[in-house]
Amino acid sequence: MQFLTGFPGFLGSALVERLLQRGDEQITCLVQPAYREEALRRRRSLTEAAGVEAGRVRLVEGDITEPDLGLDDPASLRAATRTVYHLAAVYDLGVERALAERVNVDGTEHVLDFAERAVVDRLHYVSTCYVSGRHDGTFTHADLDVGQSFNNHYEATKFAAEVAVQERMAAGLPATIYRPAIAVGDSQTGATQKYDGPYYLLAVLRRQPRLAVAPAPAAPTTMNVVPRDFVVDAIAALSARADTVGEVYQLCNPHPPTVAGILRAFGRATRQIVVPLRGTAGLSTALLERLPAVAERYGLEPAAMPYLTHPTTYTDTNARRALSGTGVACPLFESYADRLVAYAREHPGIDDSAMV
Repeated sequence: MQFLTGFPGFLGSALVERLLQRGDEQITCLVQPAYREEALRRRRSLTEAAGVEAGRVRLVEGDITEPDLGLDDPASLRAATRTVYHLAAVYDLGVERALAERVNVDGTEHVLDFAERAVVDRLHYVSTCYVSGRHDGTFTHADLDVGQSFNNHYEATKFAAEVAVQERMAAGLPATIYRPAIAVGDSQTGATQKYDGPYYLLAVLRRQPRLAVAPAPAAPTTMNVVPRDFVVDAIAALSARADTVGEVYQLCNPHPPTVAGILRAFGRATRQIVVPLRGTAGLSTALLERLPAVAERYGLEPAAMPYLTHPTTYTDTNARRALSGTGVACPLFESYADRLVAYAREHPGIDDSAMV
């Protein structure tokens, strides 16, 4: 049996879809009680689309922040579990430290305890490229603690969580780590469950007339953006292989767009003329924090501003090598930006709220 956390979340839901396509093994999803109704709806749509019985996806109530994952019968579930996919996390750049530690760090420790006691064949852990913090330079799959500082509690706690996972791996836990970059909607449909990252730039444009201004760094800076389907396709492909155990894969864009390039791509899709307003992220953040009405009017999140001048470059050499021949590769942002815009236009009710 496959056991998955993070359902019915953004990546978790899409990964369940891929796992249903891959084989007939049952998938058991840990679901917080608050999200049970949404999980039931998502399970129905996924199993109907796959043409399989709803029972292929079993929902069990629990919470990673509790010992034994808050399960009523943890022993039975451990006995049946052979593979664990741990995706659950609080992804919110403005999250408070206590909540981030409880979910991202303590929750991961509890999942690790569960996996070890279950003597699983594999643990698949979804981390993030941004364990790099504000490291100035190149950050490879082999890097972790390089003396970096962090922009926020999300980055700091995901770093601490990956440290815990790598320590268990060193002690013998068979695991694989995946570090996605900034995940956006599906490259084919634009579908997403949350508007953040580059969507803040899109929000700025959509609140303006045909001639629009938008924040941009003074110097050319890239934003490493990847579509959701690339991330889950890569995880599904790599997790099916025995030779990926013990590896860390950065699921990033080898040709990341610049912030100005993102604005141009969005501008083409919205049919606007975009004028970059160049400055520093620190200045922009300070202004937005002091003028919340401006942030609200233009859809900007102060916590997102440092990513406009992010100093880190990510490499994906081993990931591309491992994915060679699978047909899984990160597409250029410009090739699907119009689909992100179309989906956002058709689904205005989605926001940047995190599942916690």
